[in-house]
Amino acid sequence: MTGVPASAAGGASGARRAAAGAAAATPAVSAVRSAEGGAPGASAGVGDGGTAGAVSGAGEAVPGEDGGLDAQGDGKTPRGGKIAAAAVNQASVWNIANLLTMLRLVLVPAFVALMLADGGYDPAWRSLAWAAFAIAMITDLFDGHLARTYNLVTDFGKIADPIADKAIMGAALVCLSALGDLPWWVTGVILGRELGVTLLRFWVIRYGVIPASRGGKLKTLTQGVAVGMYVLALTGWLATLRWWVMAAAVVLTVVTGLDYVKQAIVLRRQGIAERKAALEEKEA
Repeated sequence: MTGVPASAAGGASGARRAAAGAAAATPAVSAVRSAEGGAPGASAGVGDGGTAGAVSGAGEAVPGEDGGLDAQGDGKTPRGGKIAAAAVNQASVWNIANLLTMLRLVLVPAFVALMLADGGYDPAWRSLAWAAFAIAMITDLFDGHLARTYNLVTDFGKIADPIADKAIMGAALVCLSALGDLPWWVTGVILGRELGVTLLRFWVIRYGVIPASRGGKLKTLTQGVAVGMYVLALTGWLATLRWWVMAAAVVLTVVTGLDYVKQAIVLRRQGIAERKAALEEKEA
């Protein structure tokens, strides 16, 4: 009696089971590929690698920039998707948040012209200058909030917004000191602090971002109110009041500046320690 050896029969049976398993796995893998951006009807990649081949064909998980796992898919699809998403985010420069920032930039020379008009001591011109300053400070409260809330953050906004903030405040302080209404040392302390914090942020940017504190926000509000009161031609008890408001602004400026220095040092030390630990772990 002629027959097939048991080993051969077992091999044929195993081959049929492998083929059936591959056929059953193909729709699932195809669905995975379709969900990840691949072609629905593409090959599942099941071969000598078995399940590993299927996973590799559907999308290999590799470490991402944030230390997590990034699905690469077919190789170019996720990267292309990221580039496309970035292009969409950066496409609309003319959004409401950036328009408010541009308005503040335009108000800076307008404010200076109004502030120095007719010698810089005319109450009417000073009132118009105060209106321009107030509009600039109010828009500063809204443009960042609108950009974050409605996903309107752009590279232009990231650069122009802090420039507009410091330009209007710096212009007001310099004009007040030039007119003799505000001591130069006050202008130096406030502008020096702003420049110092900006340099600190760049110093530690590779390790993280120094978050805006409540004290910093209170400082900005107090500075705005104090400078606005000095822009107006006030007399009597209001003139005395603005002196105390400016004194509070100067104190907050110094205190929050020292706090930023402390945060920057701590953040840098933590970043260096984490990098050192990661390097030692990698070498081990």
